[in-house]
Amino acid sequence: MHCELAIPGLFGASTDARFAALELLLARARRARAPARSLDEWLREAFELGEAPFPAGALTVLGCGGDPGDGIWTRADPMHLRVMRDHAAAAPYDAFALSQSEADALCEALSRHFAGQLEFQACEPRRWCARLLNDAALDDALTNEVQMLLHAHPLNEAREARGELAINSLRFWGAGRAPRSAQCRWQSVAAADPAVRGAARLAASRHFPLPNSAREWLDRLPQDGRQLALLDARDTSLADLERDWFAPVLAGLRAGRVGMVTVHALEGAEEVSFEIIRGDLRRFWRTKKPVEHYA
Repeated sequence: MHCELAIPGLFGASTDARFAALELLLARARRARAPARSLDEWLREAFELGEAPFPAGALTVLGCGGDPGDGIWTRADPMHLRVMRDHAAAAPYDAFALSQSEADALCEALSRHFAGQLEFQACEPRRWCARLLNDAALDDALTNEVQMLLHAHPLNEAREARGELAINSLRFWGAGRAPRSAQCRWQSVAAADPAVRGAARLAASRHFPLPNSAREWLDRLPQDGRQLALLDARDTSLADLERDWFAPVLAGLRAGRVGMVTVHALEGAEEVSFEIIRGDLRRFWRTKKPVEHYA
């Protein structure tokens, strides 16, 4: 089995900590470099989706089991904006919890307010989509109107009364129609983001939400073939990835359960892929160095 880990932000944070499993995988691997690409660009090319921007909205509907049809869909992810003295900053993705019922209620209010322009759908509690109707435009005026509606919603007042962060804005991105076809080189794709699972569904590849650890991931995979897991070092600490993913994958390589591992470091100054087989672990002269050395 060939396990591939695609990891945006792997080299994004400066740290003095050491990560034995990740450092060994990087040190003993063969490296390939390419010009930097965004995650969306990498996904678009990996799934052979053509030249248009990555249509995350329509693919999210697909990834959640729906049918986007021929409509134009955009992602409309809920956010909490913190207003600073001279700018606004988005709270981290994991800074707030949101139930499905809360998400449904806010989407219903938005759809009612923007009837004839936008139809909102909470595909997952923190991953929403909107279908654009009658040539609706996504602009600053629309965003401001969304923010005013959310600010006044009783659900947000109740959240603030409980000491929880209000959902006071949306992030619109990934607008477009669903592609007619897709291809990929993986027999299975595991990803937290349903847009990625939607691309895999379009490519007729097995797809499922990202498990909590590589142990769970490997337990559900076949004995051979190419398998992809999309991790995200921008939202998850390297310490957690080391414990839950790099150490178990390295153990699988040592034991022969995994025949090859490829780590794709994305969204850095350049794109770097590290490929390693079990025999490469014997290259003892390639000593481990801190992660930032491999950036």
